[in-house]
Amino acid sequence: MSVPVIAGLGTAQPPSARQDELWEGFFSRHFTGATRSLAERIFAHSGVTTRQAAVNPLLEDVSDWPTERRMRRYLVEALPLGKEAVGRALTAAGLDAGDIGLFVVCSCTGYATPGLDILLARDLGMAPGTQRMFVGHMGCYAALPGLGAASDFVAARGRPALLLCAELTSLHIQPSTARVDTQQIVSHALFSDAAVAAVLLPGGPGYAMREVTSVTDTSTADHMTWDVTDAGFRMGLSPKVPQVLSRHVRGLVDDLLARHGTTIDELDGWAVHPGGPRILNVVERELGLPPQALAASRATLDEHGNCSSPTVLLILDRLQRAPVPPERILMLAFGPGLTLYAVLLDRQG
Repeated sequence: MSVPVIAGLGTAQPPSARQDELWEGFFSRHFTGATRSLAERIFAHSGVTTRQAAVNPLLEDVSDWPTERRMRRYLVEALPLGKEAVGRALTAAGLDAGDIGLFVVCSCTGYATPGLDILLARDLGMAPGTQRMFVGHMGCYAALPGLGAASDFVAARGRPALLLCAELTSLHIQPSTARVDTQQIVSHALFSDAAVAAVLLPGGPGYAMREVTSVTDTSTADHMTWDVTDAGFRMGLSPKVPQVLSRHVRGLVDDLLARHGTTIDELDGWAVHPGGPRILNVVERELGLPPQALAASRATLDEHGNCSSPTVLLILDRLQRAPVPPERILMLAFGPGLTLYAVLLDRQG
């Protein structure tokens, strides 16, 4: 049986805005009262210099929009962004849309029926027999179970699969309030928009999928939430999240690597979802990593913010475009559950 390989990646992002411009031009007025000074400090220490927004608050304030209006706008913005990412991934893999056997779409920032999977399959010219899977509600770690589903299809059927992660967090700026709400401030300071697609093939050059694994601590399920409200989707983000990660990340990584006869020291590539600076600091500390190990993750946070599910694929794209791409990569992502996912990749060809 051929080992599934990530043979092509494609990224697409809306226009950028500087974090300081977003603060001065919008959020410094959006946050009021006692919240404002706290928000200014959080924005300044977010680890983010630039972010991308399909709906830029400097140009268009959606904070008082009802959810219905936000969902209509989601399709308007997500379709061309997803189409661009998929087109680039197919080109990188040397395939046509009609070659795809399974199309997996991950998104938690918008919902519609027919969804992105059906509409993009139509617009891109995928075959009527192409199978589809839509993954919602998983949030920031969704790319990794998405890769797992695509990988399993490729291994079982010997046919290509395509994954698309597309998130428009800019649609979910919450109404202004004078009440101190640290969780909302952190969310507004970190999140960004992006779409990334990955093509998986049965063998050939690229990064081979060795294993996908996870652990979920359901006792901390209330630490990260994503609630549908009348004013868009509202993030709940406990400051205890890094503590939970610190309890589980080392065991998850050690067990995965042991099954493949390798150790942390033998890995030369790390794609760790940058949920924020504290998350990266915890991973670095618990795994005993040298300072440069998470350079790609920190650079992605700096240049793109936290784009939810596409982010870890943005980091993988950065790693593979390095002058000397890593031979063995560990991908890590975290999200509601609390859930930790890991994927081990080996470079082929």
